Amino acid sequence: VSRMFRSLRLLLQVLWAQLLCGWVMGSELTFELPDNAKQCFYEDIITGTKCTLEFQVVTGGHYDVDCRLEDPDGTTLYKEMKKQYDSFTFTAAKNGTFKFCFSNEFSTFTHKTVYFDFQVGDDPPLFPNENRVTALTQMESACVSIHEALKSVIDYQTHFRLREAQGRSRAEDLNTRVAFWSIGEAIILLVVSISQVVLLRSFFSDKKTTMTRVGS
Repeated sequence: VSRMFRSLRLLLQVLWAQLLCGWVMGSELTFELPDNAKQCFYEDIITGTKCTLEFQVVTGGHYDVDCRLEDPDGTTLYKEMKKQYDSFTFTAAKNGTFKFCFSNEFSTFTHKTVYFDFQVGDDPPLFPNENRVTALTQMESACVSIHEALKSVIDYQTHFRLREAQGRSRAEDLNTRVAFWSIGEAIILLVVSISQVVLLRSFFSDKKTTMTRVGS
């Protein structure tokens, strides 16, 4: 019975750690970035902490955006122009508030939907005494493997959801263009048909007028 309770406790630890992982280790957000706009975010980081910034433009225009990352002194650590997606990893050289901004100021009409994931530090240990001298038991090793597998599943699901949203946006944009193109073709066809009818009627009217004049 005690072994069963121990296994249940380990499984609950895995699930609880998986739930806390997104809250403790960083920020993940999808937001709207209007045209001619700039949005900045701030994160307090301790010296020596390893961080990763990953972003992707989900919808809007050519799916590109400007990104800039600065340290507490205002020094630029990362800067890219008109990127669709990218990932940047760095280690904080000083304590303070780091700032990263997304800019759509180069766009005049289209707004963007941007997703970013800013991970700070490493994952917390699954077990408080994981760094002990003795080796992990078979159950604890299985729980660690499950924990890592669940993290990979979450990452894959996030990327697939982003690709699905991007694909849907492109499909809807293509559908709108096809609809407008079809309406334009229908209008052109109608105008050409009416022009042909008017032109043919003008030919017969001129002929009738000419014959009347000759008879008189």
